[in-house]
Amino acid sequence: MIDRRRFFGALAAAAVVPFSGAQQQLKVWRIGYLSPQSRLDPPYDRAFLQGMSERGYVEGKNLIVEWRFADGQYERLPAFAAELVRLKVDVIVASTSPAIRAAQKATTTIPIVFPTTGDPVGSGFVANLARPGGNITGNNLVWRRLTF
Repeated sequence: MIDRRRFFGALAAAAVVPFSGAQQQLKVWRIGYLSPQSRLDPPYDRAFLQGMSERGYVEGKNLIVEWRFADGQYERLPAFAAELVRLKVDVIVASTSPAIRAAQKATTTIPIVFPTTGDPVGSGFVANLARPGGNITGNNLVWRRLTF
């Protein structure tokens, strides 16, 4: 089983690093985290922050995370995704397929990273596994990493 903390951190860091260049230490990165779950069920936010910290991104120092948890109310996801777009986050981490869909409908320019999804092609999130295209990347359930 993959270590979720490292996986979440690596995935988000991978989305931030290509844009950082030499100014990585000067910029404060703003990440939108979109989830239909409760913040407490399970507590992925702690694992996510630890994974990001292991890569040099520390909340309050060079990282701001805009947390949006729908507490099981999936109908709230589109409004949360739109809010993250208005906040001009640098990347959106969408934790589940419904969150990915909401983020996809909210933006075609902000990178969207998903930790895993069953069928990103069949769901319409990416064009194909070899060349996903667009602004969405992540892993499918067979743990194949997609790239922009």
